[in-house]
Amino acid sequence: MAILVMIMRKMIKNKWLEFSLLLGLIISVGLVSSMPIYTSAILQRLLVKDLELLQTNSQQYSGIFWSSVYLTGEISPEESKQAIINADAYMSQSIAPAFQLPIPNLVTERSTDSWNLVPVDANKIDNKVSRRADITALSGMDEHVRIVDGKLPSAAPVDGVVEAVVVDQGLSLLKMVVGQEYVIEDDTAKTPIKFKIVGVVDRKTYDDVYWYNPMSSYKASLLVSYDWFEQTITQEQQLMLRFSSWYMTVDYSRMKLDSIERFIQTHQRTENYLGNHFPNISVKAPALKTLTGYYAKEEKLRMMLWSLNVPVMIMLAYYLFMVSNLIIDRQKTEIAVLRSRGASRLQIVLGYVVEGVMLGAIALLFGPFVGLSLTKVLGASNGFLEFVQRATLDVKLNQEAFQYGLYAVLCSVLMTLLPVLFAMKATIVGHKQQMARQSGLSFWHKFGVDIVLLAISMYGLYTFRRRMSDMQALGLDTTDLQMDPLLFLVPALFVLGASFLLLRIYPYLVRLLYRLGRRWWPPSLYSTLLQVGRSTTQYQAIMVFLSVTLATGLFSASAARTINKNAGEKIMYSNGADITMQMKWEDDAPPPSMGGDYGSEPVTEESLAAAKKKVQFSEPPFLPLTQLNGVEQAAKVFTKKEAGFTVGKERGTATLMGIDTDDFGRTAWMRNGLLDHHFYDYLNLLAVNPAAVLVSRTMADQYSLKVGDPIYASWSGVESTMFQVFGIVDYWPSWNPNPLFTDRAAASSSSASSNAKNKKVKDPMLIVGHLSYIQNNMALEPYEVWLKLKPETKSQELYQTLEDKQIPITKLVDAKQDLIRSKNDPFLLAINGVMTLGFIISIVISFCGFLLYWVLSLSGRVLQFGILRAMGVSFRQLILMLVGEQLLTSGAAVAIGLLTGHLTSRLFVPMFQLSMQTSSQVPPFQVTFDPRDQIQLYIIVTVMLSMGLLILGTMLSRIKIHQAVKLGED
Repeated sequence: MAILVMIMRKMIKNKWLEFSLLLGLIISVGLVSSMPIYTSAILQRLLVKDLELLQTNSQQYSGIFWSSVYLTGEISPEESKQAIINADAYMSQSIAPAFQLPIPNLVTERSTDSWNLVPVDANKIDNKVSRRADITALSGMDEHVRIVDGKLPSAAPVDGVVEAVVVDQGLSLLKMVVGQEYVIEDDTAKTPIKFKIVGVVDRKTYDDVYWYNPMSSYKASLLVSYDWFEQTITQEQQLMLRFSSWYMTVDYSRMKLDSIERFIQTHQRTENYLGNHFPNISVKAPALKTLTGYYAKEEKLRMMLWSLNVPVMIMLAYYLFMVSNLIIDRQKTEIAVLRSRGASRLQIVLGYVVEGVMLGAIALLFGPFVGLSLTKVLGASNGFLEFVQRATLDVKLNQEAFQYGLYAVLCSVLMTLLPVLFAMKATIVGHKQQMARQSGLSFWHKFGVDIVLLAISMYGLYTFRRRMSDMQALGLDTTDLQMDPLLFLVPALFVLGASFLLLRIYPYLVRLLYRLGRRWWPPSLYSTLLQVGRSTTQYQAIMVFLSVTLATGLFSASAARTINKNAGEKIMYSNGADITMQMKWEDDAPPPSMGGDYGSEPVTEESLAAAKKKVQFSEPPFLPLTQLNGVEQAAKVFTKKEAGFTVGKERGTATLMGIDTDDFGRTAWMRNGLLDHHFYDYLNLLAVNPAAVLVSRTMADQYSLKVGDPIYASWSGVESTMFQVFGIVDYWPSWNPNPLFTDRAAASSSSASSNAKNKKVKDPMLIVGHLSYIQNNMALEPYEVWLKLKPETKSQELYQTLEDKQIPITKLVDAKQDLIRSKNDPFLLAINGVMTLGFIISIVISFCGFLLYWVLSLSGRVLQFGILRAMGVSFRQLILMLVGEQLLTSGAAVAIGLLTGHLTSRLFVPMFQLSMQTSSQVPPFQVTFDPRDQIQLYIIVTVMLSMGLLILGTMLSRIKIHQAVKLGED
């Protein structure tokens, strides 16, 4: 109890330091605990979005869970009946509840073999027509059909006749008439059952997920009452039951991450059960493939979050170490006295352990809730330091968040105990000697930590660059490689190493500055230079802290801006313009052969000749597209993949693009700096000669093409036409110049010699010419239309205009929508959110650490300032000394941080391509620095220094000379 009282008194004595330490602990716990919260929340959102996208693409409800059995003669009829009854119970009582999700529909469907049906009254209906149909029943069907004609079947036979309905296609296929009776005529049927067609039905609504199969699949079926079917066929077995299925619709909009494992396990249980009881089974769930990939996504996202947070966690760890070190520095005398009076090291350490546990418990209590708030910030980020009012993430505290928080507390408490362990070695005499000698080497300089960190980071940079060049040369995507966490750790190590190295050099620069002007420096600056030059160790803690935090913030800003900008530029470049679309072209091509048994005709010479005939296309009007509301410019762009070309005696294939130079230049998107000259200059070259073309650098290098050389181009069924090279380009809108990896070539390469013959990597090639020249001399074929929209135009407005004017569109790609989807990608959301968070945390921690350090530093130098005041130094001169000291320490640290941040961004931000598809990253990655971020940093640093000087000046003005001198005597 006495120990607790002593610890509490000590904590109250250093309340501001303890509060600062607690603040760092809470932020650390909040940051770490936000990772599982964010991972769960973003994957939850992504899960529902992916299932919605799956439903849109497949035109099938994503919550389908369908299982079926096909009964054969391998098991006896009695065993089949019992197995079906047991399966019904298993599906409704075990499988359906196992999902733990709402199930709007649980449909059981039964079918018999197909039987020959003959009319009872041959005088009314043609009995020569072959009518063969199965008997089918679906549970709950009456509530999900609309009556087209007649009525629904009754649950029991009427006058010994079973009532049935058919679909409209069945009425035509079977040539039946509503109201007529038919009887099964088959030797295998136990009794001749009569059926009466009482109606025609269709789906009640076409968005009703009750139906698994389309209505056309029942065109050879008589749909009867489910109750009659169960009694007569399933139980009494008057007809052979051949097929049974169980169809459930799971409400996937209510799915959580823990539902994924249950869904997969339920699917496996269903397969196992049916496989053990029936010879032929089938279990289908469209969502299964999507769900099984979520474990890999979760691990990848978790790894990315850890990696992204590494720099911030290193910064927080250093903050905790610095604050703890400040606390221990103020208590070193007390520790030395306790050691001299017989206290063991274990006893002293245990006292600080108890203190750390108390603070850690508070941090663990509040930290996860801070993490919850941080997760909401991550979910609202739309870019770096950009927030939007999107639907909030479904964030919840879970057990994993508290587990992560506990790990963070343990690591943080250990970090705060390191200064205690270092202080254990000090004696009272050694401590006083160390206080008098503050010009020695620090720990990281004494043991060369800066050199080691720089060596590791430079090796990592070399490895990353080599890997990226290999991937680009081989045309590989990052899907071929796993994400490397070192991609985010190595820049943090470089920031630390570079900061330590610059601080190793810094004292010599201060001494050089002192010697250069010691004859002319005013007393205030002279004293400041002496103070800083002789006490380098004293200032290094805050200088390292400021430089690392600012460099981390600048790196985070640059990385996030670069990733966002390059992701947007990649979409715009690959699309070529705001909108790329293909209109419907009429042609005289013969309809494709449908195949099958019906309507097949022998192949004749005339039909072969017609097939080989060149297809003539009718060009749709282009002018209406230029007059659409919101369209600023439109251009025709003809693209022919794998067009053949001839250079001298060599042949090859390339992408042939035909454009109208003026329209294309006004419509297409192209980043400045990609070409040797401006984009428009190349278009002006083309405009000089109708036969002029631009060729890609890959084509020019491989075939030794020069400006002025002739080339010939053609494609299947088109005569070769001569062009003349007027320019060579490295990039062109929508064209990817990166090498392509060809699996076919790789598969055919089984040895080193075959590798030489069969290249695995193909260099794409491009020819750009005049559209009118290509159409007049080669062929008129369908082209794309590229649109540039006015800045205020929304995509929906354009879609509505196209629909209102009834312009037939066969393909449309909207770059704006692709950009929106890109920003909603969970990994890009994580990058933006974590980088924004890291930037904000670095600024807050820098501010807190700065004020804390200088307030404590001033309070420890009261005697020095009191003596200076007693010697006649004016208050103004003391303020000038403080200003000079701030500029030489904090100002220098800020400069080091900005320099290190810029250098780190230049070197390491391009390596973020490794987390993207390298082969499709066009245009090349370009490091981006937004002036707004640097202005924000400058403003924050200015405010920080100004507030620090204001607080220090206020404290300095309150120092009484006699109190300072009395303090020195004590």
